[in-house]
Amino acid sequence: MHVIDPSIGPTTDSIVFSIFVIFSGSALLATLALYARQALLVGYIIWGILLGPFALSIIPDIEVIKGIADIGIIFLLFLLGLSLEPQGLLHLLGKTTLITLLSSSLFALLGIMFGLGFGFSWQDSLVIGATMMFSSTIIGLKLLPTTVLHHKRAGEIIVSILLLQDLIAILLLLVLQGLGKQGSQPILDILVVSLELPFLLGFALLFERLVLNRLMRQFDKIQEYIFLITIGWCLGMAELASFLNLSHEIGAFIGGVVLASNPIARFISESLKPLRDFFLVIFFFSLGASLNLPTLQLILFPATLLAATLLLIKPWIFNYLLIKFGEASQSPLEIGCRLGQVSEFSLLVAVVALETHLISDQASYLIQAATIMTFIASSYYIILRYPTPIAVSDRLRRD
Repeated sequence: MHVIDPSIGPTTDSIVFSIFVIFSGSALLATLALYARQALLVGYIIWGILLGPFALSIIPDIEVIKGIADIGIIFLLFLLGLSLEPQGLLHLLGKTTLITLLSSSLFALLGIMFGLGFGFSWQDSLVIGATMMFSSTIIGLKLLPTTVLHHKRAGEIIVSILLLQDLIAILLLLVLQGLGKQGSQPILDILVVSLELPFLLGFALLFERLVLNRLMRQFDKIQEYIFLITIGWCLGMAELASFLNLSHEIGAFIGGVVLASNPIARFISESLKPLRDFFLVIFFFSLGASLNLPTLQLILFPATLLAATLLLIKPWIFNYLLIKFGEASQSPLEIGCRLGQVSEFSLLVAVVALETHLISDQASYLIQAATIMTFIASSYYIILRYPTPIAVSDRLRRD
């Protein structure tokens, strides 16, 4: 009988056990999170911290898990692109571009000053500031009633701000990709990467029009085929981007954007959401498991102070800018509160910047800890104060 040498790599049993532990435990933590009126991803992160190598060490080696988790981010950005129909996107973003750019600049400046004030380097502080620009798309949309999301001005404002912030995050990831390349001329590297981007976009548009669109129209009644060809397109674009020295996430995002105008884009989006959620559970688990608890203790105070500052300041900045620019919404402060946390994209930027050696461990953990704290506090406050699908009181519960 052939025996697998554990030193060669992870066995099937270890992967199955890891996935079993991740999802059974995440289900338990998610149940507790729902009772506590928290976002589910908070439960996934806490479960990762508990089982990771720096706590109980039930899963001592998370490298394989992290590799699987990256697929979740690829699908997340693919579906984000799939929701950005070009014409509607331009119309929507035109309403709140100045508000988003001004608020993002103020939050970035606050983060930079905070980083410098606590003794971080300029490079660390710049990345800390950049990650403070964004609000959570997951929390912002998950806690927004569907009626508000689709039929009210407040929903339009929230969606447009979040989408523009997400696009800025994509550009930031692109810059980090260029800066993280080995070489003595990072500006030249960024320029080369920026030139490769139009080529990738041009290829995607051409291939979608000449091949993909025709195949989907011919076989659109066979749902299994549409599912398979969509996954192939998403991962194929991710691999092509990687071949061109771009990130997998950039390729997946472009692949989604060029499909956004396809008549069956909505069906594709709904079909892929369970698959995306499967990998995102693993991503947030691996994020928690990666947190170095001894290092985390060193930055606990500044992370708490940063989170508290953002939770207090962000809503009022959005409120002021919305009123200043004459937005007709009757609830600018509510909009500000719904956008008052830091983003899951901030977590991704912190991880990517750490992996490319652009920031220190302490700076990356500061960003991650502050982000998670704002997730918990912001979602809890929104559920207690405003209409949401999981509100505590019947008066505030809105589907």
